[in-house]
Amino acid sequence: MDDNWYSDEAATFGDRLAAARDAVGLSQKELAKRIGVKTKTLAAWENDITEPRANRLQLMSGLLNVSLGWLLTGEGDGVEPPAEDTSMADAQALVLELREIRGDMTDAMQRLARLEKALRHVTRERNE
Repeated sequence: MDDNWYSDEAATFGDRLAAARDAVGLSQKELAKRIGVKTKTLAAWENDITEPRANRLQLMSGLLNVSLGWLLTGEGDGVEPPAEDTSMADAQALVLELREIRGDMTDAMQRLARLEKALRHVTRERNE
């Protein structure tokens, strides 16, 4: 495996998108909202599962202050590769992101519980 994961040869579109988003200080949820897609859609782009349409690419390059060419190929105006050592600020940002994800998961679990309860209620009414 390439030790320099951020090199032009190793970095993927998803890597560059995530790096540009991090560089401007946006969470996946915030960027997704700004470009009008679901967070899971943006996550799929960052994980190289799917790719955005051209209009979303153009919008993202403007919001992230990078060239469209850099997002697609790694060539042109983009963000600098991450530093070798991680700082305390980086660790704190990761902790904050973990907390945000935990909160989102808690909200989803509560919603799931409400839906299950409603489904049981509807099922019981039909059986009576």
